[in-house]
Amino acid sequence: MKKIIAAVVCILAAATLQAQGLPNTQIKDVSSGKKIAFNETVEKGKVTLISFWATWCVPCKKEIKNISLKLPEWKKEADFNYETISIDEARAEGLVRTYAISQGWNFPFYIDANSDLKRSLSFQNVPYTMIIDKNGKVAFTHTGYEEGGEAEVFAKIKELAK
Repeated sequence: MKKIIAAVVCILAAATLQAQGLPNTQIKDVSSGKKIAFNETVEKGKVTLISFWATWCVPCKKEIKNISLKLPEWKKEADFNYETISIDEARAEGLVRTYAISQGWNFPFYIDANSDLKRSLSFQNVPYTMIIDKNGKVAFTHTGYEEGGEAEVFAKIKELAK
């Protein structure tokens, strides 16, 4: 029953975002230390895959690792951007930075230290995956991660990037 309720909440949140567009909630670029509006992190005319995660979330780290390993191959098949947004608290920013650097991330990584973006997107748990289409609208959301689940995400990216 909880899974059904969570699925309905995700669907309603995605439908609301599609109608309203992406929020301009401020997040912090962990590399530069500068704040940026979330909607400005998404390049117009290009599909964007976003992984919401936390340093304490093992499935989150596994998902991002699997996606980052497949990125070079995926980028040959579809033109899209990838970014991650940590929901860790502000005091964990250094840990987020250290982890991302240790993993060799060569894509943007942000932090939503006060959970303002998380609240505006109305999701509860990580890992939370979101795909934004070329028009800046939410086209896909998913909560949780199972090994191999990234194949479904990439299929959706290819469909949207055509």
